[in-house]
Amino acid sequence: MPVRVQLQPSYSTFAPISREFPHNGANPSPILRDYYDALFTSFGPQHWWPGRTSFEIIVGAILTQNTSWSNVELAMKNLRRNKLLTPNTIEAVPFRRLATLIRSSGYFRQKAKKLKAFVSFLRAEHQGSLVKMFRTPNEVLRQQLLGVHGIGPETAASILLYAGRYPVFVVDAYARRMLERHRLASPKHSYQDLRQFFERNLPADVPLYNEFHALIVRTGKDYCRASNPRCAECPLHRFLPERMPAAS
Repeated sequence: MPVRVQLQPSYSTFAPISREFPHNGANPSPILRDYYDALFTSFGPQHWWPGRTSFEIIVGAILTQNTSWSNVELAMKNLRRNKLLTPNTIEAVPFRRLATLIRSSGYFRQKAKKLKAFVSFLRAEHQGSLVKMFRTPNEVLRQQLLGVHGIGPETAASILLYAGRYPVFVVDAYARRMLERHRLASPKHSYQDLRQFFERNLPADVPLYNEFHALIVRTGKDYCRASNPRCAECPLHRFLPERMPAAS
């Protein structure tokens, strides 16, 4: 069952847009609240993240790297059918069997190594307990996760937000594309820059971060595509800078 997220109202308490994201005079006062409201009005709640337990969400966050969720679902079904969705069982299962079971997710050998690396980290640093792990302060745990083989900033943020319910915004390729096309960011900005941009201009609210990220992904898949974008039909079209080509 997907995680249920309550409907979110419009939010009115925002910090000014950070100066490190210049608008070049074309888009002087965009407000993330307005972006959120436009997307939520158009799409409604997205009911993320699919997963029955915190550990399933972590496994999903690792398996979804560089693939679609439909491919991950097949791998998750295999793991569930074989009762391999706990830290102890992932740690105990032979590597080759694990890799075979998650083959549908792509890069299955690398991902098997990543799953093994995570459960080894969990045992070494937190006595194998997710409860203990999620008692760790936000930034401390983020740095720990970034030190685990195969966990980068986006996967770490997904684990923190969706499995641990920390107020950490997940920035992915869809979010970066949206910000750059709306001239709220540029390619020079790092993952950390973009994450802080959202977090400084949104209330530190886990359901809001959850829903906003899901709405951005929906927008990126349906409208703000890497090629052949459908800008004119997008719910965020009115926020695009003036004179910006629709397919840029």
